[in-house]
Amino acid sequence: MDDSEMNSRDEFDKASIGSDILNPFVHRLELDTTYDKLKTAFLTVALLPLRLAAITALVIIAWLLACLGLHGLSEDDLRRAPLTGWRRKIVPWLCFLGRLTYHASGMKIIIRGKQASRSEAPILVIAPHSTFIDGGIVYILGFPSTIVRRESGLNPFVGKLINYTQPVYVWRDDPNSRQNTIKEIIERATSKEDWPQIMIFPEGTCTNRSCLITFKCGAFYPGVPIQPVCIRYPNKLDTVTWTWEGPGALKLLWLTLTQLNSSCEIEFLPVYIPSEAEKTDPKLYANNVRRLMAEALGIPVSDYTYDDCRIISKAHSLYLQHASNIVEAHKLRCKLGLQKNKIEEELVQCRLAKFGDSIDLQEFTKILRLDPTDLSAQQLFRIYDKTNCGRIDLAEYLFTVIAIAKANSVLDLVGISFEVCDSNGMGYLDSEKLRKVLRLSLQLEPEDSDAIFLQATRDVGSKNSVNLEDILTILGTRPEFTHYFNGDNDSRQKKTI
Repeated sequence: MDDSEMNSRDEFDKASIGSDILNPFVHRLELDTTYDKLKTAFLTVALLPLRLAAITALVIIAWLLACLGLHGLSEDDLRRAPLTGWRRKIVPWLCFLGRLTYHASGMKIIIRGKQASRSEAPILVIAPHSTFIDGGIVYILGFPSTIVRRESGLNPFVGKLINYTQPVYVWRDDPNSRQNTIKEIIERATSKEDWPQIMIFPEGTCTNRSCLITFKCGAFYPGVPIQPVCIRYPNKLDTVTWTWEGPGALKLLWLTLTQLNSSCEIEFLPVYIPSEAEKTDPKLYANNVRRLMAEALGIPVSDYTYDDCRIISKAHSLYLQHASNIVEAHKLRCKLGLQKNKIEEELVQCRLAKFGDSIDLQEFTKILRLDPTDLSAQQLFRIYDKTNCGRIDLAEYLFTVIAIAKANSVLDLVGISFEVCDSNGMGYLDSEKLRKVLRLSLQLEPEDSDAIFLQATRDVGSKNSVNLEDILTILGTRPEFTHYFNGDNDSRQKKTI
């Protein structure tokens, strides 16, 4: 690709929405109006049974055809050579029946552009992946091979249709599964035989289509031309998006089948021919294709992965500030081996440092057993050096790391911050340390913390210190905190990122 194209795409990246206000793994779906609720109730009775009956009949016919076509073939046969002869001629009939299921469900398919042949593009890259309904695109694409979990193919019903695509299976119990999958994709994509095209969702998980997340490199390792394929669902009510935080599959299926009509747009972009640099660098290839598809879709890109956004969502649900910094710190910790070795947890449990003190880079790297000249270690330090003074609060760093790893509620945060600030392990804190505990966990001002300390010491008859149980008891008596004890966080729940 030439420099002008690269520059324009870099500019597009800069326009990406900020990470703290964008979470592609959240979807909210509610029937807000009385009309929508009444319409859904009526169509559930009048239309849903008819659609389910039609879809079931079509799927059964397709399954019978797949059983016929696979008769006499073993799994090894399917992996060894492409289907030929009369077995191959069943494919158009399966595609026809599959498209009919779309029509039976009220889904109108709009196709833009033209699908390339296998000789032009052995691999089809599909994005954004937002719903289980995306799987039906195989009927539009002529039954390309898919990448699926091995257990899916073992299903006695759906497995027959999956096996007819001659998929590349992912064996989750096999530690070498990733390497074997990549090897098989490369062999298929570069084979001289007439294999089906390979269809891959490079995001690897479902999003809400608000952005394109990091593409996995599996589709790009072969270094062959690919055809990007964009999917849109331009419907007034989004009843298809299936994310880990949102409606379940059955609710989405119900609401989709009770719409009078829905639409799905499938756009074939021009074949993307990789440069020599992209052929040798799958990550570069994947990123450039992602930028191209994001431009076509009119949405930003996000360098977050699925795990990153789970961390962001957890940080926001626990009211931890600077969620994007927490994610960046998590990545650096993984790179430095801290996540694997759990150094921070060991420090707190064994009281190996004075957590109340501010420390410089040399002390920070010594405590965490890192090389002070390591750029990643320096970057991790700078994330917590918020005033650029060359020193950070070690307790704040340890609290954030352990909170993301272990906390499931705001009360857990109080316990974790108490443990971190109790550097001598006595189980009691003075008013100054309690200020830090409640600032880290509940973002309380010093005067509010002092009021809680005074109430706790008055109730227990102590003047100088309080323990965790004392603090939790006082918090439980205060109206602004009682919902934490009742399991009702909705009243303070922040807007989802």
